[in-house]
Amino acid sequence: MTKLSGSQEDYLKEIYLMHMRGQEIRVTDIAAILGISKPSVNKAINSLKEQGYITHEHYGSIELTEAGLEAGEDIAENFRISNKFLVEVLGVEADVAENEAHGMEHVISRGTRKKMKKYMKRLKKQEK
Repeated sequence: MTKLSGSQEDYLKEIYLMHMRGQEIRVTDIAAILGISKPSVNKAINSLKEQGYITHEHYGSIELTEAGLEAGEDIAENFRISNKFLVEVLGVEADVAENEAHGMEHVISRGTRKKMKKYMKRLKKQEK
């Protein structure tokens, strides 16, 4: 798999989240959720399809491949842990933390994410 751009990761994360909610995933829905035009979504979908992250028949539903499921889960977890770390450890306001976590989700590694989780667990144990 090739390295995804931040924008491609945003699409893939949203597809992953929709998949996890059991929703049918269509270009129109992604465009509405992300506030982006359908032609822009189609371009991104074609790129993700070419890279092997999704399958999509013209005017059909979008499905994640195994690689897409794994990558989407990874991106969503980066966001979740970054957001939680900013709010719970650093005391950043929720709306600011959410905005900053969206940027962090694209750059933190699995190793950093693992260390953040470990640190938060250690803090919880100390609080008890």
